[in-house]
Amino acid sequence: MMSQSSQRTTVPDTLRSPRAKLVYLYLSTHGDASVAELQESLAMTKLTLYSILRTLQGEGLVGRDASSDRYALA
Repeated sequence: MMSQSSQRTTVPDTLRSPRAKLVYLYLSTHGDASVAELQESLAMTKLTLYSILRTLQGEGLVGRDASSDRYALA
């Protein structure tokens, strides 16, 4: 049973890749993250993560803070 404070996160229909969905869900629950944090938590390579993040940025779903090099949902 979900508590009242729980929120259901929906993934945009445009995301087809299961890995992209994982990154999106991770950022939706953790707020923001560095590539190193994503790599450790999701067991993906940096190359894969940079590709996914670039795609998510291109779709306007994720933004990057240049000063901290952290990614978050847009």
